[in-house]
Amino acid sequence: MAGIVSPGFFGRRRDASPRLPPGQYLVRDFPVLSAGPTPRVNLDTWEFRIATETGEKRTWDWPAFQALPADDVTVDLHCVTKWSKLATSWRGVSVDTLLDGIETDAEYALVHAFGGYTTNLPLADLRGGKAWVAYGYDGADLTPEHGGPARLLVPHLYLWKSAKWVRGIDLRRTDERGFWEQLGYHNYGDPWLEQRYSAD
Repeated sequence: MAGIVSPGFFGRRRDASPRLPPGQYLVRDFPVLSAGPTPRVNLDTWEFRIATETGEKRTWDWPAFQALPADDVTVDLHCVTKWSKLATSWRGVSVDTLLDGIETDAEYALVHAFGGYTTNLPLADLRGGKAWVAYGYDGADLTPEHGGPARLLVPHLYLWKSAKWVRGIDLRRTDERGFWEQLGYHNYGDPWLEQRYSAD
């Protein structure tokens, strides 16, 4: 039996950009997705902390964090829900800068956010110019809906790894799954390999 196709229907448009991972489509807007309500973070009490596997801690309040050397970066974003946004512009502090001078034998990181959200990554994916704690987007302060005052930015992985409202990173010798990873998302999340869920 022949299939019925309405005249003029060609299916979903396929974007041909070589910067688009398989299974993704381009968006022009910036969709807002979160696991819960948007926290309103008071900058007077905001603090970012890195804790090593031995208990050493380094902290910054908002003025001290803003005084750190910052980078302006333009990166592509890929969400596990299959949208991608190309050439997004951010300002933030490289995780390399935050880790400078910290002695650690850790191989993993557990990222904490206001509101209780966590996500896990290999520490190597936060080093070598691969990740930032971003507080600016498109020439303005990062809005709460997109993770402001500061969010992790790890553009080579699916966007759930770029935790919004970030408040700290624990360095660990062993891996500990984060919020979405415990609920069945892939433990790593490479968009080029379509690592969306644990079975992928």
